[in-house]
Amino acid sequence: MSAITDLSDPRVAPFADVTRNRGDQSSAHFIAEGENVVYRLLASDYHCQSVLCVDRKADRLRPRLQPGTELLVATESLMQQILGFKFHSGVMGLGVRKPVTGIEDAITTIGDKPATVLALPEITDSANLGAILRIAAAFGVHTVLLGQQCRDPFVRQTIRVSMGTIFSLRIAHAANIAEDLKKLRSEHGFELIATVLDADAEPLRQVVPARRRALLLGNEGPGLVREIVEICDRRVTIPMRLGTDSLNVAAACGVFLFHICGDAAAGQ
Repeated sequence: MSAITDLSDPRVAPFADVTRNRGDQSSAHFIAEGENVVYRLLASDYHCQSVLCVDRKADRLRPRLQPGTELLVATESLMQQILGFKFHSGVMGLGVRKPVTGIEDAITTIGDKPATVLALPEITDSANLGAILRIAAAFGVHTVLLGQQCRDPFVRQTIRVSMGTIFSLRIAHAANIAEDLKKLRSEHGFELIATVLDADAEPLRQVVPARRRALLLGNEGPGLVREIVEICDRRVTIPMRLGTDSLNVAAACGVFLFHICGDAAAGQ
């Protein structure tokens, strides 16, 4: 455990003015914000390089640290100066990103079991992506496949909204998501399910999904692009009433996954 007494201490530089330092995929690290999120990071197979906390939290954190994780302790006033805002939780973690993996590597653990892949060609809102990841973890999604236009899943807001469940998910990145989806179907037996706002699509309640399925969600507003919808095996929609024309993409994700994963979620 190390006491931080000076803003110029190089060990706190990654946490400095964290509201402006949003991070990007070129960074080797990410910030986990909040006590429970940091606990999930420490319990995961992601390496946590250091934890910065207020002095009143140090004794509670110390027994949870990973081997090699440095505990940095500051007063509340100094931590506020480091972060650039008043932070009531008083705990931040500096995690190390894993190497980027593709879908083939991510699904090697499936074997011959049923599985759900959640494919997100273009989710650009950090909060929506975080909520989707939390929902995906809750329903036992095996892999989340992100398209090139997706927001970086390891920005601070996305990790926070996911409540740290991102650390329990397999995240795959697609160089060409259309080609990856075609391979999922042709080489691994996945049914491709496009979610759409279309009165001619299958109502969700009537859908009996295949034992292996990839659920595709589009970005807020425009939804899935036509080229992606056309390669899918089926188009599915959530019927709505009282003039409601759409749901937030994260809310829709929960509805779709509740139906598609069902009781099988616990076994995935």
